[in-house]
Amino acid sequence: MTRKGPVVIDACVLANYGLCDTLLRFAELPMLYEPRWSSKIISETVRTLRHKLDWPIDLVEYFESELSTHFPEAWVAGYEPLESLMRNDEKDRHVTAAAVHCGAELIVTFNLRHFRQADLAPWAVRAVHPDEFLVDTLRSSPAIVLSKLVRQARERKRTLRGLLRSLEPAAPMFVEVIRTEAAHLLDE
Repeated sequence: MTRKGPVVIDACVLANYGLCDTLLRFAELPMLYEPRWSSKIISETVRTLRHKLDWPIDLVEYFESELSTHFPEAWVAGYEPLESLMRNDEKDRHVTAAAVHCGAELIVTFNLRHFRQADLAPWAVRAVHPDEFLVDTLRSSPAIVLSKLVRQARERKRTLRGLLRSLEPAAPMFVEVIRTEAAHLLDE
């Protein structure tokens, strides 16, 4: 098993509940990576859940509370002085500054255009699509990833095939790799 270090998860990924659930399960013991976010990232996530996805306020508050309770070490603070040094899209400089501050080499985001490699390279940070991150995690720790997915499906009262269908829009390569390389699990 190869465990990644800190990885900043952008608001656009945290607001995708099904994908977020999978990613956070990968951060539970046995931990495959260390999730990181800032209060500003969580504020963006909350705004999206509330105003774009119409989540009820009590569910949004519960979600935020669960992040604090289960991932207290994920919160990055003190990155603000670095924001003015970042050269990526102005709206997402706080994300890059948080990554640099906590020593994360990866930012997982759907919004790759706001994190051009030329802007991140001086800081030894890369932005990756969640699909790429999931495939890489699967390749580095296949048995753990598959056991976590089977458990997630069971806890969600779904089959693994049904869980994969729900993840497919956000992570089609990840789902295809599992269908190809772990087809035997789909029939259980």
